[in-house]
Amino acid sequence: MRRAGPDVGKGGESIPDEEWERFLRDAEAGTRGAPEEPSARARMVARRLREESGPPEPWRGHRPAPRRRGKGWYVVGLLAAVALVVVALDPGRVSGWFGGGSGGGEGAPLGVESARPDQPPPTAASAQGPTPERPFRGSPAARWGDGTAGIGMPEARATGWMSKGQVARALERTRDFLAASSLDPGVLRGERPEKAIASINPHQRDVRDYLAAAFRAPSRENDPLLLFSRFEGTEVRLVGDVVKTRGRITYREGRLGAVEVTTDVTYVYPVVRAAAGSDEVVRTIVRREVVMSWDDPEKVFVEPGTFSLVSYKVDSTNGGCDTFTGYLTPEFGAERATSRPGDGPAVDPYDRSTSMETRMREAGDAGCGSATRS
Repeated sequence: MRRAGPDVGKGGESIPDEEWERFLRDAEAGTRGAPEEPSARARMVARRLREESGPPEPWRGHRPAPRRRGKGWYVVGLLAAVALVVVALDPGRVSGWFGGGSGGGEGAPLGVESARPDQPPPTAASAQGPTPERPFRGSPAARWGDGTAGIGMPEARATGWMSKGQVARALERTRDFLAASSLDPGVLRGERPEKAIASINPHQRDVRDYLAAAFRAPSRENDPLLLFSRFEGTEVRLVGDVVKTRGRITYREGRLGAVEVTTDVTYVYPVVRAAAGSDEVVRTIVRREVVMSWDDPEKVFVEPGTFSLVSYKVDSTNGGCDTFTGYLTPEFGAERATSRPGDGPAVDPYDRSTSMETRMREAGDAGCGSATRS
């Protein structure tokens, strides 16, 4: 609904000369009930709005003139009304006036993701790369959330064997697992993710065997990076203490009335070499999908507070390819200059408009691909 400002003459026209002269005569004579002088600022604003075709000055940036006979607040109301109408008609344009929506990664923070986007984020306006002070510069991730703040959480509702409150608790524990597996500082430095592992149902024999082999002898089939983000602390270190994320958690009723939860999150890790004084910043980008089942203990043998793994997929950029060491192994300038181009498809690591299933299917067995940006 449009909210009008004060009247400034019929149709926004100026006051006729004869009425203005009558006002002056009445005012000088002290006539009771003489009309108050219309605000000069109001007339100026009305005239400017008629003449200008560009966007109005943001109302929060307006500094009203000293009030004359109580009219100053009317001016603010007029400007606010105009701003609200423009926001309603073209919110994206307004965000551009205030510095957001640039696509360059240095604008207003994005809201959490509530559904799969229909296109990748725009290319950064600036070609400048990351620095230790600004490790996300030139990346869409600069507008993403920090840590778990970038992960969209759905509203809880009674599902399967769980009440609304139980579903809410399962969602919280799911997010806790993501934090423990992909954001915990110790795990990122290469430590064993004990807290995250403790969240997984220990009665899943195949998962138990996978975890044991993954940390003892990492391989293509038993790769800890399928579930956890880890760097070799003697080789690289994270820049700062912020990991940017974007993604969401969804759920539905699964097998035997379980609550099946799907997490699809992209993590952006800025790193430098571990050697003292290193300042070349590169980014490792990991998109990971984990599907878990919060089972009914009356139907499935499960330990309280743990979930059963259903599936897990990962797609990483600048994290190493065919190097199954159990750690993400980013390349820096020197290595990139001599590395052989991948024979797989080119992928935009920030593009979340494609499902992980589609991305994995397109990649197939092509081997290492290449990233269109980092």
